[in-house]
Amino acid sequence: MILRMSNHPQNNTNLLARSLAAVWHPCSQMKHYEHFPLLPVARGSGAWLYDFGGKRYLDAVSSWWVNLFGHCNPRISAAITDQLGKLEHVMLAGFTHEPVVQLSERLRELAPVGLGHCFYASDGASATEIALKMSAHYWRNNGKPGKMQFISLENSYHGETLGALSVTDVALFRTAYGALIRQQATVSSPDWRKAAAGESAEAYALRCADDLEQHLQQHHAQLAAFIIEPLVQGAAGMAMYHPVYLQRARQLCAEYDVHLIADEIAVGMGRTGTLFACEQAPTLSRPTSFQGSKGITPDFLCLSKGITGGYLPLSVVMTRDEIYQAFYGDEMTSGFLHSHSYTGNPLACRAALATLDIFAQDNVLDANRNKAAYLNEIATPLREHRAVRNWRNTGMIWAFEVETPQRNFVQQCFALALENELLLRPIGNTIYFMPPYIINELEMDLLVSRTLRIVNELS
Repeated sequence: MILRMSNHPQNNTNLLARSLAAVWHPCSQMKHYEHFPLLPVARGSGAWLYDFGGKRYLDAVSSWWVNLFGHCNPRISAAITDQLGKLEHVMLAGFTHEPVVQLSERLRELAPVGLGHCFYASDGASATEIALKMSAHYWRNNGKPGKMQFISLENSYHGETLGALSVTDVALFRTAYGALIRQQATVSSPDWRKAAAGESAEAYALRCADDLEQHLQQHHAQLAAFIIEPLVQGAAGMAMYHPVYLQRARQLCAEYDVHLIADEIAVGMGRTGTLFACEQAPTLSRPTSFQGSKGITPDFLCLSKGITGGYLPLSVVMTRDEIYQAFYGDEMTSGFLHSHSYTGNPLACRAALATLDIFAQDNVLDANRNKAAYLNEIATPLREHRAVRNWRNTGMIWAFEVETPQRNFVQQCFALALENELLLRPIGNTIYFMPPYIINELEMDLLVSRTLRIVNELS
């Protein structure tokens, strides 16, 4: 199928040609754009993107999961504009500024109990790198230099820098860059699609937790940390699992003296129905220092993507005081040796503060629960379609597999979606929705009905 784009004016064509000549696009085989052209975006407004011909596309994936409150959101734009007139950037090594202090204080109030220290970077992979390095360095500072290994879940994704790739279990990246990375072990994913016939999601999650416990029993002396995407594994096709796994992982990591890293880069900031996915772990009958009223407390919490509402690159790693104190001393060598030029950028921090203001002022989490219930109700014909498998939903994430004879399903689905005013980005034969939180009922009606039309054509 050749991607058909209506109203393809001269400035569209010129932009496509210039982009292909000068821009190396991410996660792409550039030759494919000969048959599936780039989509030239002229502007965005609310949940919609528009090309130069005026055709619109509902951004059902939040522009790679970052855009929470719509394109050109007036409140976030106003905050950045105000900050532009005060301070655009200053290095954070030896300096500080009001937006980064305010953001750190706000996050400390909102995050699971005990996460009181924020270390900033620019993107999710960098946050993963920071958490891994900080964990290993902590153990060295505490006289356990042998704890230098990490574990992650099967089919996990934590970024594409070399350190992050070492805990990423995606075959495409492993094949291409495996020789460059320090390979780490994986344990069974609690993805409920893998449960045995008749086995509940909770029972399967507990069975996978038993696998984790066996690994920790054998290797805890060498393990620095276990890194996990709480509740939803994104690159695995939105693999969802029961929150009891988080509870058991927290218990086991504490028991075997291994750090727990919660990678909420994609699933944080309200995406799973609570501000942080870790909040949904079941409460222990006897609370510990690792669990309070907001679910479990990981040793490290990684945030990025939606933290600025999709406006500017920013990531943060939050950690506990015990870990912070292990680096506090007179010698530089015991300090945490990691830096980014744009760490804690004031513009990005103001965008993040405006994003948190919207959460508070608009009662977003309650509104999202109502929107999720509405979409689930109207999606019955799609959910019950003969070709749809494993329909699932967590918060503002939906996913399902399509049983189809199409060999190039991803390209076909993407092209058909654009023709139907949708921006969808399938993962294998998995279609998922991750829309901005400002999506309304009419837009949800369009999303579901047009997706049903696409599934009908492809199956």
